[in-house]
Amino acid sequence: MIELKTPSEIQAMKPAGKFVGGILKDLKAMTHVGTNLLEIDEFVHKRIVDRKGAESCYVDYAPDFGTGPFAHYICTSVNDAVLHGVPYDYNLKEGDLVSLDLAISVDGWVADSAISFVVGDNPDPEDLRIIACTEEALAAAIDAAQPGNRLGDISNTIGEVARSYGYPINLEFGGHGVGHIMHGDPHVPNDGRARHGYKLRPGLVIAIEPWFLKTTDEIYQDPGDGWTLRSSDGSRGAHSEHTIAITDNGPIILTDRGE
Repeated sequence: MIELKTPSEIQAMKPAGKFVGGILKDLKAMTHVGTNLLEIDEFVHKRIVDRKGAESCYVDYAPDFGTGPFAHYICTSVNDAVLHGVPYDYNLKEGDLVSLDLAISVDGWVADSAISFVVGDNPDPEDLRIIACTEEALAAAIDAAQPGNRLGDISNTIGEVARSYGYPINLEFGGHGVGHIMHGDPHVPNDGRARHGYKLRPGLVIAIEPWFLKTTDEIYQDPGDGWTLRSSDGSRGAHSEHTIAITDNGPIILTDRGE
């Protein structure tokens, strides 16, 4: 069921959004060649412990698309991994493409956001291009999240940007409703038909998350950890995400990182 938030409830969601956005901003600044993925996980763990009212949305999360409960505080997906990456003992190398996905509840309200970036001084231009595509698609989709538009307008906007870059689109995983839980209605696919679907109304809070792979739309679940989703052909991917609230005055980015 799709739940609409009151203006006061949207206001109450802002601390969670600011907290998540701030952590991701800090992680991007501190992550470099040699950073271990478990260091990233522990950084998030400590920030959650130190913040009154904050709880991880990932630890012990056990949906039907994973294998057993997730046991970490952030998703760290590297290179051919694009979603649900499980942190492990790996030191990042020059040129690694990293996607960080973070969802935290603060005082009972959830915020969910993701960023992708390349570590080191010599990024592959093709990595920067796919990251730019996800960021452009996210910005355009947020612009389309206006009261009176349709959910299909958001999805179609994402798909159009992906097609303009020449990237294939996977519809299995996408955006979603956000509130007291991390994954709620409605599902927000990364492609769709404009002017179709649920009519956007003030009070709707959703996570919009374009993610693409360079040369395939097919993914598989890493059998080693039962969670990490990788490209079927080894090509790299990128992922950008914000939690937004639709208001009478247009969309508000709750997880804005102030960049």
